[in-house]
Amino acid sequence: MPYYNEKQIAQARDMDLLTFLRCYDPTELVHLSGGVYTTRTHDSLKISNGKWMWWSRGIGGVSALDYLIKVKGYQFTQAVGMILGTEADKPPFLMPDKMQKKSKLLLPKKSDSNDHVISYLAGRGIDRALIDSCIEREQIYESLPYHNCIFVGFDKEGTARYASFRATNEERIMGDASGSDKRYSFRIEGSGDTIHVFESAIDLLSYATLEKHEKGELTKDHMLSLAGVYQPSTDPGRRKVPAALKNYLDEHGEIKDIALNLDSDWTGRAAAKALTEILGKSYRVRDEPPVFGKDYNDELQYLQQDNIERRKENEH
Repeated sequence: MPYYNEKQIAQARDMDLLTFLRCYDPTELVHLSGGVYTTRTHDSLKISNGKWMWWSRGIGGVSALDYLIKVKGYQFTQAVGMILGTEADKPPFLMPDKMQKKSKLLLPKKSDSNDHVISYLAGRGIDRALIDSCIEREQIYESLPYHNCIFVGFDKEGTARYASFRATNEERIMGDASGSDKRYSFRIEGSGDTIHVFESAIDLLSYATLEKHEKGELTKDHMLSLAGVYQPSTDPGRRKVPAALKNYLDEHGEIKDIALNLDSDWTGRAAAKALTEILGKSYRVRDEPPVFGKDYNDELQYLQQDNIERRKENEH
């Protein structure tokens, strides 16, 4: 069961029902008149003036959290997770199994600017031109109402199929948008026969920044995020290639080399070992964890700080 701290719970309570439905389930929202709305499922439930009332049941409330618990019947922690986006594998509302298989990606609403996202990513050392390029291609944007950084993955037709979010403040809040298909996780398409595999979009962008600063241009290799930590089965016979990597390899038959740029912690090392065993018969697999720190963003920030200190020493 997930754990949420007081600040995360307060953030979830701040979400009013109208905003929640507009952002995460707009097809459920029905506009009646003026500032009054209802829902397609319960036409006696009215939303107005920041409050909602389910008249046929005599149940009312203010927040989306109240609605998910009192009307939809979710447990408290599950409802909090749905509002924060951490209930990534569940649709926003209960649906028949057939509909769940075709769940629609619910992208958070876009902010008018990307100032928070740019400041956050640049603050982690990511190359500004790379950030701007991803924003221009709509792979990254800033969401409302919490100004999270959204990383978007597209299919071959250019349709958004995956999105993850990460808080741009100091809170460690992250997850996948509801309806995300991990087969189409965040990536930067390349050319040639090599793909670099990372646990997160931040690691991918950090590696790309390091390569650009070293070589003067962005690497031509393919780069793919696994959209989270890969934890292989303890039974070697049941181990599978992560959905994102399997799909990418299926779509790019030209790939011959796989560089595993996973974290240097125990989980990352176990994942690298398992993937090397699974893929080693069909591809040339290289295990390339970061040299400094736990992940490639640690390495990027370490090397950038080291360069700053070296320049200061040379000035004296």
